[in-house]
Amino acid sequence: MMEEEELEFVEELEAVLQLTPDVQLAIEQVFPSQDPLDRADFNAVEYINTLFPTEQSLANIDEVVNKIRLKIRRLDDSIRTVVRGQTNVGQDGRQALEEAQKAIQQLFGKIKDIKDKAEKSEQMVKEITRDIKQLDHAKRHLTTSITTLNHLHMLAGGVDSLEAMTRRRQYGEVANLLQGVMNVLEHFHKYMGIPQIRQLSERVKAAQTELGQQILADFEEAFPSQGTKRPGGPSNVLRDACLVANILDPRVKQEIIKKFIKQHLSEYLVLFQENQDVAWLDKIDRRYAWIKRQLVDYEEKYGRMFPREWYMAERIAVEFCHVTRTELAKIMRTRAKEIEVKLLLFAIQRTTNFEGFLAKRFSGCTLTDGTLKKLESPLASTNPFLEDEPAPEMEELAMEKGDVEQPKKPKAPDNPFHGIVSKCFEPHLYVYIESQDKNLGELIDRFVADFKAQGPPKPNTDEGGAVLPSCADLFVYYKKCMVQCSQLSTGEPMIALTTIFQKYLREYAWKILSGNLPKTTSSGGGLTISSLLKEKEGSEVARFTLEELCLICSILSTAEYCLATTQQLEEKLKEKVDISLTERINLTGEMDTFSTVISSSIQLLVQDLDAACDPALTAMSKMQWQNVEHVGDQSPYVTSVILHIKQNVPIIRDNLASTRKYFTQFCIKFANSFIPKFITHLFKCKPISMVGAEQLLLDTHSLKMVLLDLPSIGSQVVRKAPASYTKIVVKGMTRAEMILKVVMAPHEPLVVFVDNYIKLLTDCNTETFQKILDMKGLKRSEQSSMLDLFRQRLPAPPSGPEGSSSLSLLAPTPEQESSRIRKLEKLIKKRL
Repeated sequence: MMEEEELEFVEELEAVLQLTPDVQLAIEQVFPSQDPLDRADFNAVEYINTLFPTEQSLANIDEVVNKIRLKIRRLDDSIRTVVRGQTNVGQDGRQALEEAQKAIQQLFGKIKDIKDKAEKSEQMVKEITRDIKQLDHAKRHLTTSITTLNHLHMLAGGVDSLEAMTRRRQYGEVANLLQGVMNVLEHFHKYMGIPQIRQLSERVKAAQTELGQQILADFEEAFPSQGTKRPGGPSNVLRDACLVANILDPRVKQEIIKKFIKQHLSEYLVLFQENQDVAWLDKIDRRYAWIKRQLVDYEEKYGRMFPREWYMAERIAVEFCHVTRTELAKIMRTRAKEIEVKLLLFAIQRTTNFEGFLAKRFSGCTLTDGTLKKLESPLASTNPFLEDEPAPEMEELAMEKGDVEQPKKPKAPDNPFHGIVSKCFEPHLYVYIESQDKNLGELIDRFVADFKAQGPPKPNTDEGGAVLPSCADLFVYYKKCMVQCSQLSTGEPMIALTTIFQKYLREYAWKILSGNLPKTTSSGGGLTISSLLKEKEGSEVARFTLEELCLICSILSTAEYCLATTQQLEEKLKEKVDISLTERINLTGEMDTFSTVISSSIQLLVQDLDAACDPALTAMSKMQWQNVEHVGDQSPYVTSVILHIKQNVPIIRDNLASTRKYFTQFCIKFANSFIPKFITHLFKCKPISMVGAEQLLLDTHSLKMVLLDLPSIGSQVVRKAPASYTKIVVKGMTRAEMILKVVMAPHEPLVVFVDNYIKLLTDCNTETFQKILDMKGLKRSEQSSMLDLFRQRLPAPPSGPEGSSSLSLLAPTPEQESSRIRKLEKLIKKRL
């Protein structure tokens, strides 16, 4: 029974001592121990096995037991000591709590005493500050009263003095006193309900009104509206009166300025009346000379009389400009039929120069509605007309060089006086536009006459292929007109001028360029391009002379220059015109016209060389190729083709040296024209023997090498041909070689021959296969079976009715190529 109770006790104890992991971890941190007995996962069996690992170790069992018993006794002693120590803890805690409560009661008592004393102190402070506030209010009221009395005394004395000084016209003292009185009166705005203060305010207003009327009367007396100015000139009294006017109602100042300027310009209105001879445009210089003398006279006599911030000199000049614009507009409406372009341009030039003079001398601050700007030292000239006087030459030079990246000038002029007078000329600019229309028409006619008189550029000179001088002259004149018109107006007149430019750009392209392209034969006065491809029996094919080739190249270079320069002209026009009108400037049609001239010139060069090679190709097709017995050097027709290429291409290349891209186009177009024609004549060579086919293959290879070298043929500097051109030549001439290789192949067995054809030519066209059979000289019966086999061996076309057409499009036949050339010839003939 005892053992069972002990076991139950142990189990209960283990259950009680089963701590959570968090608690166990906290105990290990507070009481770290390496003793196995202190571990949470202590195992008695393992511990005993550790103490007695072997049977021999059991000999020390008594010693181990004694150690454990000693440890148990020590633990019991420690537990006993701790338990006894906790018996008095509750009593000590109650005693500490009672002491804390007593201390809190004492603290509350002290806090209450402090609060009572604070309330008594606050009451005492309120009583003290109440007295101080009363003293402060009294002091402030006393100070305000003394200040107000002083102001009142100053106001009353100032008003009396102001009235007395006004009667004596002591404007210098009035200016200083009036400003002070006005400042003092501002302090009494809240006292206007007091009769005495209101009376003083009314006296000040009356004094101001009297001053204004008196000053205006003094100025009227000094500068009467009728008659001459007072002999004594400006006086110190009037100078001081202007200072007073600055303080008075602004209307007084404006009235003084208005009357003075009106009196100052009265002589001008008399001298330049509409019925006077000097009022017309040819004497416009006298108007500006008169105002310049008046400004100098003003500075000498009245410069110190008016305050500087009144800007009287500028106001006089501005009013002069307004009057002049009105008078000029009136007289030009009356005498509109007498206005000539030279007279109009003369008047506009003198007027814009005068506006530039004003911009140099004045800031233009009186032209704005805002506050006037502070007067500064004279600024640097911002007059675009003075700056632009040498500019047209520089801009023309840049335009001729094709320098599109020139820095652009701002469109809007910085001159604040721009148009202040010259605006009146804008309704009459139609005279200028009509004059430019007439001048440009005469210029084009002169270009045509000069071209006929001088003739085409001479061969073997530097003139061949150069840009025609008339082209540069035309655009230089355009540039001058554009700059000149932009100075006159940036509105509708610029649009009208652009229309004139478009008209004569087209005329130049038609009359000078297209009209002078050489013609081989005349039929009713028109150019028959197809005649270039026609062989004449018993005579040489009509070809261009060396002079005509140079002329075509020169026209092509000129058209290319015109195309680039027209684009720049469009950009310049858009810079000069108002932003709202830029969309109406479009020279695309004129640029397309020059592009057409370029295409026509290139096509003429191609047709000429193509026509020169036609007799040789015809000779090739008429040779008896079945009778050729051995393969030799290249055939005579190849030598003839090479000779023509070596004659024409170097001339064209040298004359198109400045436009390499168009020479490349010439080479590409010639290759696209010659190679299909060569293949067409190749099909006409029938029948062909094996040796004849080998000779033709050798000739084809020779032509291929010549064509690949065509861009640099006869040149000391060998350049690599453009990749686009090389690709066309290789593709076309390789097709010709493949045709001859198929002809050389034996036609038996049939299947091998057909498969070889499809592999080499990748051509699914039955007509082409039929032509190759004709070249081999096969009989119709043999051809019939081979054609049936060819149709069977063709690769399956894509599903749908478009299959056959898509195959034919992938590999165009020589007949299709020739048809395209004929269509192109008709198109060029129609345009020319």
